Amino acid sequence: MCSQNQNWSAPTVSVDGAESGRQPFSATVQIAGSKSITNRALVIAALSSTPSVIHGALRSRDTDLMIRALQALGTDISADSTYSGSPNHTLRVTPRMLRGGVVECGLAGTVMRFVPPIAALAQGSVFFEGDVEAKARPMSAVLDALRSLGVNIAGNGLPFTVNPQGPNQGNRLGDSVQEQDLPDIGGEVEIDASASSQFVSGLLLSAPRYGRGLVLRPTGEIPSRPHIDMTLDMLREAGVQIEETTADAPEGSRTTFTIHPTEMMGRTWQIEPDLSNAAAFLAAAAVTGGSVTVPDWPEHTTQPGDRIREILTAMGATVTFNRHEGGRTSLTVVGPKPSELRGITMDMSEIGELTPTVAAIAALATTRTELTGIAHLRGHETNRLAALTTEINRLGGRATELDDGIAIDPVPLHGGLWHSYADHRMATAGAIVGLRTEGVEVENIGTTAKTMPGFDLRWLEMLGLASPSPSSLEKSVDTRLDGMEDGTEAGK
Repeated sequence: MCSQNQNWSAPTVSVDGAESGRQPFSATVQIAGSKSITNRALVIAALSSTPSVIHGALRSRDTDLMIRALQALGTDISADSTYSGSPNHTLRVTPRMLRGGVVECGLAGTVMRFVPPIAALAQGSVFFEGDVEAKARPMSAVLDALRSLGVNIAGNGLPFTVNPQGPNQGNRLGDSVQEQDLPDIGGEVEIDASASSQFVSGLLLSAPRYGRGLVLRPTGEIPSRPHIDMTLDMLREAGVQIEETTADAPEGSRTTFTIHPTEMMGRTWQIEPDLSNAAAFLAAAAVTGGSVTVPDWPEHTTQPGDRIREILTAMGATVTFNRHEGGRTSLTVVGPKPSELRGITMDMSEIGELTPTVAAIAALATTRTELTGIAHLRGHETNRLAALTTEINRLGGRATELDDGIAIDPVPLHGGLWHSYADHRMATAGAIVGLRTEGVEVENIGTTAKTMPGFDLRWLEMLGLASPSPSSLEKSVDTRLDGMEDGTEAGK
Protein backbone atom coordinates (compact mmCIF):
# COMPACT_ATOMS: atom_id res chain seq x y z
CA MET A 1 0.00 0.00 0.00
CA CYS A 2 0.99 3.61 -0.43
CA SER A 3 2.25 5.52 2.60
CA GLN A 4 0.41 8.52 3.97
CA ASN A 5 2.18 11.27 2.00
CA GLN A 6 3.23 9.55 -1.23
CA ASN A 7 1.52 10.14 -4.54
CA TRP A 8 -0.56 7.15 -5.60
CA SER A 9 -0.83 5.96 -9.20
CA ALA A 10 -4.55 5.53 -9.74
CA PRO A 11 -5.27 2.27 -11.59
CA THR A 12 -6.89 2.54 -15.02
CA VAL A 13 -9.46 0.09 -16.37
CA SER A 14 -9.81 -0.76 -20.06
CA VAL A 15 -13.42 -0.13 -21.03
CA ASP A 16 -13.18 -1.23 -24.66
CA GLY A 17 -15.09 -4.43 -23.94
CA ALA A 18 -17.71 -2.57 -21.92
CA GLU A 19 -19.02 -0.98 -25.10
CA SER A 20 -19.99 -4.45 -26.29
CA GLY A 21 -21.42 -5.49 -22.93
CA ARG A 22 -18.39 -7.23 -21.37
CA GLN A 23 -17.88 -6.17 -17.77
CA PRO A 24 -14.25 -5.21 -17.01
CA PHE A 25 -14.70 -6.39 -13.41
CA SER A 26 -17.31 -7.65 -10.98
CA ALA A 27 -16.72 -7.31 -7.25
CA THR A 28 -18.35 -7.44 -3.85
CA VAL A 29 -17.02 -4.74 -1.52
CA GLN A 30 -17.64 -4.86 2.22
CA ILE A 31 -17.98 -1.30 3.56
CA ALA A 32 -17.11 -0.42 7.14
CA GLY A 33 -19.53 1.32 9.49
CA SER A 34 -20.89 4.82 9.05
CA LYS A 35 -18.72 7.56 10.52
CA SER A 36 -21.74 9.78 11.15
CA ILE A 37 -23.67 7.08 13.01
CA THR A 38 -20.61 5.83 14.90
CA ASN A 39 -19.72 9.28 16.25
CA ARG A 40 -23.31 10.06 17.23
CA ALA A 41 -23.57 6.72 19.03
CA LEU A 42 -20.33 7.47 20.90
CA VAL A 43 -21.62 10.85 22.07
CA ILE A 44 -24.99 9.51 23.20
CA ALA A 45 -23.28 6.61 24.97
CA ALA A 46 -20.93 8.99 26.82
CA LEU A 47 -23.90 11.07 28.01
CA SER A 48 -26.06 8.11 29.04
CA SER A 49 -26.56 6.84 32.58
CA THR A 50 -25.58 3.22 31.91
CA PRO A 51 -23.03 1.48 29.65
CA SER A 52 -23.56 1.01 25.92
CA VAL A 53 -22.24 -1.39 23.29
CA ILE A 54 -21.64 -0.26 19.71
CA HIS A 55 -21.42 -3.09 17.15
CA GLY A 56 -20.01 -2.55 13.67
CA ALA A 57 -18.34 0.71 14.68
CA LEU A 58 -15.97 2.36 12.24
CA ARG A 59 -12.36 2.79 13.30
CA SER A 60 -10.87 5.63 11.29
CA ARG A 61 -9.11 8.89 12.04
CA ASP A 62 -12.39 10.77 12.57
CA THR A 63 -13.93 8.18 14.85
CA ASP A 64 -10.68 7.67 16.72
CA LEU A 65 -10.48 11.42 17.34
CA MET A 66 -13.98 11.26 18.81
CA ILE A 67 -13.00 8.29 20.99
CA ARG A 68 -9.94 10.11 22.30
CA ALA A 69 -11.92 13.32 22.87
CA LEU A 70 -14.47 11.50 25.02
CA GLN A 71 -11.70 9.64 26.83
CA ALA A 72 -10.01 12.97 27.57
CA LEU A 73 -13.23 14.05 29.29
CA GLY A 74 -13.29 10.90 31.43
CA THR A 75 -15.37 8.38 29.47
CA ASP A 76 -14.22 4.75 29.55
CA ILE A 77 -14.10 3.19 26.07
CA SER A 78 -12.74 -0.23 25.14
CA ALA A 79 -12.54 -1.77 21.68
CA ASP A 80 -12.90 -5.42 20.73
CA SER A 81 -11.81 -6.16 17.19
CA THR A 82 -14.46 -8.08 15.27
CA TYR A 83 -12.50 -8.16 12.03
CA SER A 84 -14.05 -10.55 9.55
CA GLY A 85 -13.29 -9.05 6.16
CA SER A 86 -14.03 -5.45 7.15
CA PRO A 87 -12.46 -3.04 9.67
CA ASN A 88 -15.48 -3.00 11.98
CA HIS A 89 -15.19 -3.16 15.75
CA THR A 90 -17.31 -3.48 18.85
CA LEU A 91 -16.91 -0.53 21.23
CA ARG A 92 -17.95 -0.67 24.88
CA VAL A 93 -18.67 2.71 26.44
CA THR A 94 -19.03 3.33 30.18
CA PRO A 95 -20.02 6.91 31.06
CA ARG A 96 -18.21 8.65 33.93
CA MET A 97 -18.19 12.06 35.56
CA LEU A 98 -16.96 14.52 32.94
CA ARG A 99 -13.69 16.30 33.67
CA GLY A 100 -11.51 18.93 32.06
CA GLY A 101 -8.83 18.06 29.54
CA VAL A 102 -7.42 18.68 26.07
CA VAL A 103 -9.39 17.73 22.95
CA GLU A 104 -7.56 17.27 19.66
CA CYS A 105 -10.10 17.82 16.87
CA GLY A 106 -7.85 17.01 13.93
CA LEU A 107 -9.93 17.86 10.88
CA ALA A 108 -13.07 16.12 12.19
CA GLY A 109 -16.11 18.38 11.96
CA THR A 110 -18.10 16.12 14.28
CA VAL A 111 -15.48 16.51 17.02
CA MET A 112 -15.26 20.27 16.50
CA ARG A 113 -19.05 20.75 16.63
CA PHE A 114 -20.30 17.89 18.87
CA VAL A 115 -17.78 17.95 21.73
CA PRO A 116 -17.89 21.66 22.81
CA PRO A 117 -21.53 21.28 23.98
CA ILE A 118 -20.41 18.21 25.97
CA ALA A 119 -17.49 20.17 27.43
CA ALA A 120 -20.02 22.58 28.92
CA LEU A 121 -20.95 19.71 31.28
CA ALA A 122 -17.38 19.07 32.48
CA GLN A 123 -16.02 19.93 35.92
CA GLY A 124 -12.86 21.49 34.53
CA SER A 125 -11.70 23.59 31.60
CA VAL A 126 -11.56 21.87 28.21
CA PHE A 127 -9.04 23.15 25.66
CA PHE A 128 -9.73 22.48 21.96
CA GLU A 129 -7.11 22.42 19.22
CA GLY A 130 -6.93 20.94 15.74
CA ASP A 131 -5.19 20.63 12.37
CA VAL A 132 -4.10 23.76 10.56
CA GLU A 133 -6.84 23.21 7.94
CA ALA A 134 -9.45 22.91 10.71
CA LYS A 135 -8.88 26.50 11.80
CA ALA A 136 -10.55 27.68 8.59
CA ARG A 137 -13.73 25.65 9.20
CA PRO A 138 -16.76 27.58 10.53
CA MET A 139 -17.09 27.41 14.33
CA SER A 140 -18.39 30.77 15.57
CA ALA A 141 -22.08 29.85 15.25
CA VAL A 142 -21.91 26.98 17.73
CA LEU A 143 -19.63 28.86 20.14
CA ASP A 144 -21.89 31.93 20.13
CA ALA A 145 -24.93 29.70 20.67
CA LEU A 146 -23.28 28.06 23.67
CA ARG A 147 -22.44 31.46 25.13
CA SER A 148 -26.07 32.51 24.84
CA LEU A 149 -27.00 29.31 26.72
CA GLY A 150 -24.77 30.34 29.63
CA VAL A 151 -21.50 28.60 28.74
CA ASN A 152 -18.19 30.36 29.42
CA ILE A 153 -15.97 30.13 26.33
CA ALA A 154 -12.64 31.83 25.61
CA GLY A 155 -11.98 32.21 21.88
CA ASN A 156 -14.01 32.37 18.69
CA GLY A 157 -12.43 29.52 16.75
CA LEU A 158 -9.72 26.90 17.10
CA PRO A 159 -7.97 26.97 19.49
CA PHE A 160 -10.55 27.82 22.18
CA THR A 161 -11.39 26.86 25.77
CA VAL A 162 -14.70 25.86 27.35
CA ASN A 163 -14.58 26.74 31.06
CA PRO A 164 -16.48 24.98 33.87
CA GLN A 165 -19.86 26.36 34.82
CA GLY A 166 -19.18 26.60 38.55
CA PRO A 167 -18.72 24.36 41.62
CA ASN A 168 -21.06 21.40 42.12
CA GLN A 169 -22.67 21.95 38.74
CA GLY A 170 -20.90 19.25 36.77
CA ASN A 171 -22.72 16.39 35.11
CA ARG A 172 -22.55 13.35 37.40
CA LEU A 173 -23.06 10.65 34.83
CA GLY A 174 -24.06 7.28 36.21
CA ASP A 175 -26.59 8.70 38.71
CA SER A 176 -30.25 8.98 37.85
CA VAL A 177 -31.21 12.26 36.25
CA GLN A 178 -33.19 13.21 39.36
CA GLU A 179 -30.04 12.88 41.50
CA GLN A 180 -27.72 14.80 39.22
CA ASP A 181 -26.68 18.38 39.70
CA LEU A 182 -27.29 19.35 36.10
CA PRO A 183 -25.50 22.56 35.12
CA ASP A 184 -27.58 25.72 35.03
CA ILE A 185 -27.25 26.14 31.28
CA GLY A 186 -29.62 25.83 28.36
CA GLY A 187 -32.73 27.71 27.34
CA GLU A 188 -33.76 29.24 24.04
CA VAL A 189 -31.32 29.98 21.25
CA GLU A 190 -31.22 30.70 17.53
CA ILE A 191 -28.32 29.45 15.47
CA ASP A 192 -27.36 30.16 11.87
CA ALA A 193 -27.09 26.64 10.52
CA SER A 194 -26.51 27.58 6.87
CA ALA A 195 -22.82 26.64 7.07
CA SER A 196 -23.30 23.19 8.62
CA SER A 197 -26.07 20.98 9.96
CA GLN A 198 -23.51 19.81 12.54
CA PHE A 199 -24.16 23.03 14.50
CA VAL A 200 -27.72 21.83 15.10
CA SER A 201 -26.81 18.20 15.78
CA GLY A 202 -24.10 19.15 18.27
CA LEU A 203 -26.49 21.15 20.44
CA LEU A 204 -29.26 18.55 20.20
CA LEU A 205 -27.00 15.70 21.31
CA SER A 206 -26.02 17.35 24.61
CA ALA A 207 -29.33 19.10 25.31
CA PRO A 208 -30.83 16.28 27.43
CA ARG A 209 -28.10 16.96 30.04
CA TYR A 210 -28.65 20.73 30.23
CA GLY A 211 -30.43 21.84 33.39
CA ARG A 212 -32.68 24.22 31.47
CA GLY A 213 -33.13 21.95 28.48
CA LEU A 214 -33.03 23.45 25.01
CA VAL A 215 -35.34 25.28 22.65
CA LEU A 216 -33.40 25.48 19.39
CA ARG A 217 -34.45 27.55 16.38
CA PRO A 218 -32.13 27.10 13.39
CA THR A 219 -31.99 30.00 10.94
CA GLY A 220 -30.79 30.11 7.38
CA GLU A 221 -31.12 27.36 4.83
CA ILE A 222 -29.99 24.18 6.57
CA PRO A 223 -27.75 21.96 4.43
CA SER A 224 -27.90 18.18 4.77
CA ARG A 225 -31.17 17.91 6.67
CA PRO A 226 -30.85 14.08 6.64
CA HIS A 227 -27.99 14.36 9.13
CA ILE A 228 -30.28 16.24 11.54
CA ASP A 229 -32.91 13.53 11.08
CA MET A 230 -30.22 10.97 11.91
CA THR A 231 -29.47 12.82 15.16
CA LEU A 232 -33.15 13.07 16.08
CA ASP A 233 -33.82 9.40 15.37
CA MET A 234 -30.85 8.25 17.45
CA LEU A 235 -31.79 10.49 20.38
CA ARG A 236 -35.30 9.08 20.30
CA GLU A 237 -33.87 5.55 20.32
CA ALA A 238 -32.00 6.56 23.50
CA GLY A 239 -35.25 7.61 25.17
CA VAL A 240 -35.24 11.35 24.50
CA GLN A 241 -38.56 13.02 23.72
CA ILE A 242 -38.18 15.78 21.14
CA GLU A 243 -40.83 18.29 20.21
CA GLU A 244 -40.47 19.48 16.62
CA THR A 245 -42.75 22.27 15.45
CA THR A 246 -42.87 24.23 12.22
CA ALA A 247 -44.25 27.74 11.79
CA ASP A 248 -44.48 30.09 8.85
CA ALA A 249 -42.05 33.01 8.76
CA PRO A 250 -41.32 35.78 6.21
CA GLU A 251 -38.25 33.90 4.97
CA GLY A 252 -40.11 30.57 4.86
CA SER A 253 -41.07 27.91 7.36
CA ARG A 254 -39.09 27.81 10.61
CA THR A 255 -38.51 24.68 12.66
CA THR A 256 -38.13 24.66 16.45
CA PHE A 257 -36.70 21.73 18.41
CA THR A 258 -37.49 21.42 22.13
CA ILE A 259 -35.71 18.98 24.46
CA HIS A 260 -36.29 18.81 28.21
CA PRO A 261 -33.72 17.44 30.69
CA THR A 262 -33.80 13.69 30.16
CA GLU A 263 -31.97 10.64 31.43
CA MET A 264 -30.57 8.73 28.46
CA MET A 265 -30.10 5.03 29.04
CA GLY A 266 -27.30 2.97 27.58
CA ARG A 267 -28.22 0.57 24.79
CA THR A 268 -26.81 -1.60 22.03
CA TRP A 269 -26.20 0.15 18.71
CA GLN A 270 -25.75 -1.61 15.36
CA ILE A 271 -23.93 0.65 12.91
CA GLU A 272 -24.93 0.61 9.23
CA PRO A 273 -22.30 0.59 6.46
CA ASP A 274 -21.14 4.08 5.49
CA LEU A 275 -23.14 4.71 2.32
CA SER A 276 -21.24 7.85 1.30
CA ASN A 277 -18.02 5.85 1.41
CA ALA A 278 -19.73 3.07 -0.53
CA ALA A 279 -20.64 5.60 -3.21
CA ALA A 280 -17.05 5.78 -4.46
CA PHE A 281 -16.97 2.03 -5.14
CA LEU A 282 -20.39 2.10 -6.80
CA ALA A 283 -19.15 5.00 -8.92
CA ALA A 284 -16.32 2.77 -10.12
CA ALA A 285 -18.89 0.43 -11.63
CA ALA A 286 -20.81 3.34 -13.14
CA VAL A 287 -17.87 4.87 -15.03
CA THR A 288 -16.40 1.59 -16.33
CA GLY A 289 -19.40 -0.60 -17.11
CA GLY A 290 -18.37 -2.90 -14.27
CA SER A 291 -20.43 -4.39 -11.45
CA VAL A 292 -20.10 -3.71 -7.72
CA THR A 293 -22.20 -5.17 -4.91
CA VAL A 294 -22.22 -3.70 -1.39
CA PRO A 295 -23.55 -6.12 1.27
CA ASP A 296 -25.87 -5.05 4.11
CA TRP A 297 -27.24 -1.96 2.37
CA PRO A 298 -30.05 -0.75 4.67
CA GLU A 299 -33.59 -0.79 3.34
CA HIS A 300 -34.47 2.30 5.39
CA THR A 301 -31.89 4.84 6.54
CA THR A 302 -31.29 8.50 7.34
CA GLN A 303 -27.86 8.43 5.70
CA PRO A 304 -27.63 10.97 2.85
CA GLY A 305 -25.43 8.53 0.95
CA ASP A 306 -28.49 6.40 0.16
CA ARG A 307 -29.35 8.97 -2.51
CA ILE A 308 -26.49 7.64 -4.64
CA ARG A 309 -29.02 5.06 -5.86
CA GLU A 310 -31.18 7.62 -7.65
CA ILE A 311 -28.15 9.57 -8.86
CA LEU A 312 -26.50 6.59 -10.54
CA THR A 313 -29.82 5.53 -12.04
CA ALA A 314 -30.23 9.01 -13.53
CA MET A 315 -26.70 8.81 -14.96
CA GLY A 316 -27.48 5.55 -16.77
CA ALA A 317 -26.47 2.79 -14.36
CA THR A 318 -28.63 -0.18 -13.39
CA VAL A 319 -29.18 -0.19 -9.62
CA THR A 320 -30.70 -3.22 -7.88
CA PHE A 321 -31.62 -3.59 -4.21
CA ASN A 322 -31.34 -7.28 -3.28
CA ARG A 323 -33.04 -9.18 -0.45
CA HIS A 324 -31.43 -12.44 0.65
CA GLU A 325 -32.35 -15.32 2.92
CA GLY A 326 -32.08 -14.56 6.61
CA GLY A 327 -33.02 -10.92 6.14
CA ARG A 328 -29.69 -9.85 4.64
CA THR A 329 -29.70 -7.19 1.93
CA SER A 330 -27.28 -5.79 -0.63
CA LEU A 331 -27.08 -3.21 -3.41
CA THR A 332 -25.68 -3.91 -6.87
CA VAL A 333 -24.70 -1.30 -9.44
CA VAL A 334 -23.92 -2.24 -13.04
CA GLY A 335 -22.52 0.59 -15.10
CA PRO A 336 -23.79 1.55 -18.54
CA LYS A 337 -21.68 1.47 -21.66
CA PRO A 338 -19.18 4.33 -21.19
CA SER A 339 -20.68 6.06 -24.23
CA GLU A 340 -24.06 6.07 -22.46
CA LEU A 341 -22.95 7.58 -19.13
CA ARG A 342 -25.06 10.73 -18.77
CA GLY A 343 -24.59 13.96 -16.87
CA ILE A 344 -27.29 15.24 -14.51
CA THR A 345 -28.75 18.46 -13.16
CA MET A 346 -29.41 18.15 -9.43
CA ASP A 347 -29.94 20.14 -6.25
CA MET A 348 -27.39 18.59 -3.88
CA SER A 349 -28.21 20.73 -0.83
CA GLU A 350 -29.26 17.74 1.30
CA ILE A 351 -26.52 15.41 0.05
CA GLY A 352 -23.51 17.68 -0.34
CA GLU A 353 -21.05 15.03 0.86
CA LEU A 354 -21.72 13.09 -2.37
CA THR A 355 -20.61 16.03 -4.53
CA PRO A 356 -16.95 15.00 -5.06
CA THR A 357 -18.03 11.50 -6.09
CA VAL A 358 -20.73 12.75 -8.47
CA ALA A 359 -18.42 15.42 -9.91
CA ALA A 360 -15.81 12.76 -10.66
CA ILE A 361 -18.40 10.68 -12.51
CA ALA A 362 -19.59 13.79 -14.35
CA ALA A 363 -16.07 14.50 -15.58
CA LEU A 364 -16.26 11.16 -17.45
CA ALA A 365 -19.87 11.48 -18.67
CA THR A 366 -21.07 12.35 -22.17
CA THR A 367 -23.37 15.29 -21.34
CA ARG A 368 -23.26 18.38 -19.12
CA THR A 369 -23.71 18.20 -15.33
CA GLU A 370 -24.84 20.98 -12.99
CA LEU A 371 -24.75 20.42 -9.23
CA THR A 372 -26.28 23.24 -7.16
CA GLY A 373 -27.37 24.08 -3.62
CA ILE A 374 -23.90 23.39 -2.21
CA ALA A 375 -22.32 26.76 -1.44
CA HIS A 376 -21.70 25.39 2.07
CA LEU A 377 -19.06 23.01 0.65
CA ARG A 378 -16.67 25.95 0.65
CA GLY A 379 -16.44 25.41 4.43
CA HIS A 380 -15.78 21.66 4.41
CA GLU A 381 -12.36 20.00 4.86
CA THR A 382 -11.31 22.25 2.01
CA ASN A 383 -13.21 24.55 -0.35
CA ARG A 384 -14.54 21.58 -2.28
CA LEU A 385 -16.09 23.62 -5.08
CA ALA A 386 -12.82 25.40 -5.84
CA ALA A 387 -10.82 22.20 -5.37
CA LEU A 388 -12.98 20.12 -7.73
CA THR A 389 -12.97 22.85 -10.37
CA THR A 390 -9.19 23.22 -10.16
CA GLU A 391 -8.39 19.52 -10.28
CA ILE A 392 -10.79 18.61 -13.09
CA ASN A 393 -9.44 21.49 -15.17
CA ARG A 394 -5.85 20.53 -14.32
CA LEU A 395 -6.48 17.25 -16.16
CA GLY A 396 -7.87 19.03 -19.21
CA GLY A 397 -11.51 19.04 -18.12
CA ARG A 398 -14.02 21.87 -18.34
CA ALA A 399 -15.45 22.64 -14.90
CA THR A 400 -16.89 25.97 -13.79
CA GLU A 401 -17.49 27.04 -10.20
CA LEU A 402 -20.99 28.49 -9.76
CA ASP A 403 -22.32 30.71 -6.98
CA ASP A 404 -23.78 27.67 -5.26
CA GLY A 405 -22.31 24.72 -7.09
CA ILE A 406 -20.30 23.41 -10.02
CA ALA A 407 -20.93 22.81 -13.74
CA ILE A 408 -18.98 20.19 -15.69
CA ASP A 409 -18.92 19.81 -19.47
CA PRO A 410 -17.60 16.58 -20.98
CA VAL A 411 -14.21 16.80 -22.69
CA PRO A 412 -11.36 14.25 -22.93
CA LEU A 413 -9.06 14.21 -19.90
CA HIS A 414 -5.33 13.55 -19.63
CA GLY A 415 -3.12 12.34 -16.82
CA GLY A 416 -1.48 14.49 -14.18
CA LEU A 417 -1.31 15.17 -10.47
CA TRP A 418 -4.65 15.29 -8.62
CA HIS A 419 -4.31 17.22 -5.37
CA SER A 420 -6.28 15.88 -2.40
CA TYR A 421 -6.10 19.00 -0.18
CA ALA A 422 -5.96 16.71 2.90
CA ASP A 423 -9.61 15.91 2.04
CA HIS A 424 -10.64 12.25 1.98
CA ARG A 425 -13.43 12.77 -0.56
CA MET A 426 -11.15 14.70 -2.92
CA ALA A 427 -8.73 11.76 -2.80
CA THR A 428 -11.42 9.20 -3.66
CA ALA A 429 -12.69 11.47 -6.44
CA GLY A 430 -9.22 11.35 -7.97
CA ALA A 431 -9.28 7.56 -7.85
CA ILE A 432 -12.60 7.54 -9.74
CA VAL A 433 -11.29 9.86 -12.46
CA GLY A 434 -8.18 7.70 -12.77
CA LEU A 435 -10.24 4.64 -13.71
CA ARG A 436 -10.79 6.12 -17.17
CA THR A 437 -7.80 8.47 -17.40
CA GLU A 438 -4.28 7.07 -17.69
CA GLY A 439 -1.52 8.67 -15.67
CA VAL A 440 -3.51 10.18 -12.78
CA GLU A 441 -1.40 10.52 -9.63
CA VAL A 442 -3.45 11.14 -6.48
CA GLU A 443 -1.61 13.19 -3.90
CA ASN A 444 -1.66 11.83 -0.33
CA ILE A 445 -4.07 8.94 -0.79
CA GLY A 446 -3.50 8.24 2.91
CA THR A 447 -5.86 11.08 3.78
CA THR A 448 -8.68 8.61 3.09
CA ALA A 449 -7.90 7.15 6.54
CA LYS A 450 -10.10 9.97 7.87
CA THR A 451 -13.10 7.72 7.16
CA MET A 452 -11.79 4.74 5.13
CA PRO A 453 -8.53 3.18 6.38
CA GLY A 454 -7.09 0.86 3.77
CA PHE A 455 -9.00 2.50 0.90
CA ASP A 456 -6.16 2.08 -1.60
CA LEU A 457 -5.95 -1.67 -0.94
CA ARG A 458 -9.74 -2.07 -1.13
CA TRP A 459 -9.72 -0.21 -4.47
CA LEU A 460 -7.11 -2.58 -5.92
CA GLU A 461 -8.97 -5.62 -4.57
CA MET A 462 -12.18 -4.41 -6.21
CA LEU A 463 -10.42 -4.26 -9.57
CA GLY A 464 -8.79 -7.67 -9.11
CA LEU A 465 -5.33 -6.09 -8.87
CA ALA A 466 -4.66 -7.31 -5.32
CA SER A 467 -5.68 -10.38 -3.36
CA PRO A 468 -7.88 -9.85 -0.30
CA SER A 469 -5.59 -9.74 2.71
CA PRO A 470 -7.48 -9.34 5.99
CA SER A 471 -4.30 -9.15 8.06
CA SER A 472 -2.88 -6.37 5.89
CA LEU A 473 -6.08 -4.34 6.02
CA GLU A 474 -6.46 -4.83 9.76
CA LYS A 475 -2.87 -3.70 10.24
CA SER A 476 -3.54 -0.59 8.17
CA VAL A 477 -6.37 0.30 10.53
CA ASP A 478 -4.46 -0.31 13.75
CA THR A 479 -1.24 1.45 12.75
CA ARG A 480 -3.08 4.57 11.65
CA LEU A 481 -5.22 4.72 14.76
CA ASP A 482 -2.87 4.83 17.71
CA GLY A 483 -3.88 5.80 21.21
CA MET A 484 -6.35 3.02 22.08
CA GLU A 485 -5.37 -0.61 21.95
CA ASP A 486 -8.01 -3.18 21.10
CA GLY A 487 -9.27 -5.05 24.14
CA THR A 488 -8.02 -2.44 26.61
CA GLU A 489 -9.82 0.23 28.51
CA ALA A 490 -8.77 3.85 28.58
CA GLY A 491 -10.02 7.18 29.72
CA LYS A 492 -10.18 6.50 33.44
